[in-house]
Amino acid sequence: VQLQASGGGLMQAGGYLRLSCTASGSISSVDDMRWFRQAPGKERELVATITRGGLPNYADSVKGRFTISGDSAKNTVFLLMNNLKPEDTAVYYCNSYIVALPGTDGAFKYLEVWGQGTLVTVSS
Repeated sequence: VQLQASGGGLMQAGGYLRLSCTASGSISSVDDMRWFRQAPGKERELVATITRGGLPNYADSVKGRFTISGDSAKNTVFLLMNNLKPEDTAVYYCNSYIVALPGTDGAFKYLEVWGQGTLVTVSS
């Protein structure tokens, strides 16, 4: 079971980027999906969450600029980042709790899974 993130890059301030993250593997179900970010020298922070029911929640620093959405059928979450600012520069990680289908031991497993991170750089 893994999360694969993509869509980062270099953008000028005021521009936009769209991140994607897809869960794959032997999956029974995917819980809420989240985007975190970690800027150089700073702690990782929660940016946005979308529940299984599709309800979004945002950090104050991105409200009104970022939109999180999901395609539950494809186990995919998106983060549309508008009006980017230099302070949005960070590595962005997707995260979720995923129930994995039983393996040889016959047990479902509840796993916290992180994507590999995608770098977003915003120039002024």
